[in-house]
Amino acid sequence: MFLDWLFTPASHQYEARRVELLNKIDKSNNLYAFLSVPMPALNSELSSVEIVSVDFETTGLDAVKDKLLSIGCVNMAQGQIQLGSCFHEIIAIEQPLSADNVAIHTITDNETQNGKSLKQVFDAFLMKIAGKVLLVHFNQIEREFIKQACIELYGVAPVIPMIDTLCLAKKEFARQDFPFDPQDLTLENLRKRAQLPFYQQHHALSDAIATAELYLTMIKPKCAANMQLKDVLI
Repeated sequence: MFLDWLFTPASHQYEARRVELLNKIDKSNNLYAFLSVPMPALNSELSSVEIVSVDFETTGLDAVKDKLLSIGCVNMAQGQIQLGSCFHEIIAIEQPLSADNVAIHTITDNETQNGKSLKQVFDAFLMKIAGKVLLVHFNQIEREFIKQACIELYGVAPVIPMIDTLCLAKKEFARQDFPFDPQDLTLENLRKRAQLPFYQQHHALSDAIATAELYLTMIKPKCAANMQLKDVLI
């Protein structure tokens, strides 16, 4: 489905922003340890970059009003998914969940009541992704919820490099002049198109693994060896 191609390089200032924030915050701030790890250079060979595939489950799409329910992620390196690195945590929230919301992600009130605090989960999550690039499907969710959580917990929000499989698909469809419907860009339908198996949807870890597998069908090893990180960042 996906052939060799490059994105038009964009100007990203992730490392400069990291250093700027690191020099502004106190060492007692738990974000300091995360910011102390350099980000990969934008001209790094894509195949050499460490990636973490990430998915969030939330009570809604508004990062200010809604709550994070769970985080799932798995590391990727040298074109392989490292299943031994899987991370999945449910976050405690005070508000009861709506029946419609539970029907989507199947996380129950009992699970959220027994979950870990947002701070506990985010402290661990940030150290897991420190110095790595995030892989997501539909980056607005992860980007906005990370920003909101960091502002709430640490007072500032870092800028985190991301690769988005939805954006990769849109670029490839445009390159092929292939007419598509928004539904064609869902994780499930892109996986079908790539002839990948069906996985449980709306489970953070399962979706993170599903996104990682989809990415590997899009960026073959021979492509990654000829690409730089800046070619695929959003």
